[in-house]
Amino acid sequence: MDGIVETIVDFIRDNSAWALWIAMIFAAAETTAFLSILIPSTAILFGVGALVSTGGLNFTPIWIGASIGAIMGSFFSYWLGWRFGARALEMRPLRDHRALVARGTDAFARWGSLAVLIGHFFGPLRAVVFVMAGVSRLPFWKFAAVNIVGCIAWAWATPKSGEIGGDVLGYLWNLVTGG
Repeated sequence: MDGIVETIVDFIRDNSAWALWIAMIFAAAETTAFLSILIPSTAILFGVGALVSTGGLNFTPIWIGASIGAIMGSFFSYWLGWRFGARALEMRPLRDHRALVARGTDAFARWGSLAVLIGHFFGPLRAVVFVMAGVSRLPFWKFAAVNIVGCIAWAWATPKSGEIGGDVLGYLWNLVTGG
């Protein structure tokens, strides 16, 4: 998996004009119920953030692209839950991850619409919480309000964490090497 992440981050570095679109695609995959289990989008966005710390990329297009992608993926997942109800949780690959579905169900039952916001920041919940919002018939306006805030905050925090990590590592490297 590390090789895939490294290859994609290298591609983004070499094709920075595409950073917004690539961030959008991976953020959409990360917030789409079935794809988020299969694609290491968070790791890619952390890596892209580290590129920002080197000056190789501009943060703003990544944030905009990731925000748009997260909104697209999470609203699509909500729609799947609304459209198919509990049957959506029986579709592959979710049916192969019963514990994940149980955690998402428990979180949603416990926190309601707040689980949507929290779900953006916890990988295990991110795969199912948006579908659960639709399955439980959370009113669209409630979902939209907390989801858009969560999308924008997650799209900022994820690559920003990589950027800060890159800054810290660069600082430590310069301390050690005297550079």
